[in-house]
Amino acid sequence: MIPPMNMQPTGFLNIHKPKRVTSHGVVARVRRIIGTKKVGHAGTLDPLATGVLILCIGSAARLSEYVMHQTKRYRARLRFGQTTDTYDSDGVMLTERPWDHLTRAQVEAALPAFTGEFDQLPPMYSAIKQDGRKLYDLARAGITVERQPRRVTIHTLTLIEWMPPECVLDVSCSAGTYIRSLAHDLGESLGVGAHLTGLIRTSSGQFRLEDALLLDVLAAADDPRAYLISPRAVLGDFPSITLSSDEVTRLIQGKLIDMRQPTDQPIGDGVIAMGYNHTGELVAVLEARDGMWKPAKVLAAHQST
Repeated sequence: MIPPMNMQPTGFLNIHKPKRVTSHGVVARVRRIIGTKKVGHAGTLDPLATGVLILCIGSAARLSEYVMHQTKRYRARLRFGQTTDTYDSDGVMLTERPWDHLTRAQVEAALPAFTGEFDQLPPMYSAIKQDGRKLYDLARAGITVERQPRRVTIHTLTLIEWMPPECVLDVSCSAGTYIRSLAHDLGESLGVGAHLTGLIRTSSGQFRLEDALLLDVLAAADDPRAYLISPRAVLGDFPSITLSSDEVTRLIQGKLIDMRQPTDQPIGDGVIAMGYNHTGELVAVLEARDGMWKPAKVLAAHQST
C-alpha cells in the first residue's frame, strides 16, 4: 500500500538489509513503499553484507551526517589461506597459501595490532573517489592506483568463533572502517592471507539488528510510515533547545538567535544542538558561534509553531 503523496514523511528507518541486495536497491524499494523520492541511507553496506541499514526519509535525509558517523558494530566471517582482488568472496582468487599450521592463539595474538586508531588502506573495490572516479570503476577497468590511507578507529576486536580455516570476529569501529581491508590485512600479518566471506552489521549508533525491519514486513504494512522513527528519538545525544515562535521565524530566515544554554555547561564555538518547536518537530540544526546560535541546517521553509 503506497501512502498518498500530499503528506511528506520525515524520519528514520532501521532496515535489515538482505544479502545480495545493494544499499541503493533497498533505497529504491523503500521509495516505492513509503511513497516519496526523498530517501537516502546513512552508511552503505556491500551487497555481500546484511544487517542494519539506516534510511533517512524526507527532510531527515539532511541529517544523515549526524547518524552516519556513529560507532558501527559487525560480525565478520573470514577465511584464511586465500586472497581475492575485492578482499571478499565475490572477488577473483589471487593467492592460495597453506593455513593448517594456524592456531586460534596465533589469531588472537595478532588482533591487538588492529585495535585503536590507525591508518587503513581502503580496497581498490570501493566507492571512494580518486581524481573524480570511483575506485571500483578503475578496478573494473583493470587499473590499480595508489590509494591514500584513511584514519580509522577499531574500538574492540574479538575472536568469537574458530572453525579453521574460518573464524568469526566481533568488531566495534568508527564509520569509514573497511572490514574487508581488516580481513585482508589480518591475513597478511599472519602470513597466510585471508578474505571476508560474510558480514553482518549488528548495530550503528543506537540502531540494533534485533530491532531492524525486514523489507517484506514494511511492504506488507497497512501504514508503512508508522515505522518511521522521529529525528528527536534518534538525535537524543545532542543538546536540545525548545524554540519560541519568534526564534523559529528568525532561524527560517537564516538569522542568528541568542544563546540559551541547553545545559549548565558552557557552550563553545562549533557545538551542535537541535532546535525543536513546541510540538517537538525538529526545526533546525544549530551551531554555536560567538555566543549565538547559528542555523547550520533549516529543515523546512516553514514549520508549525
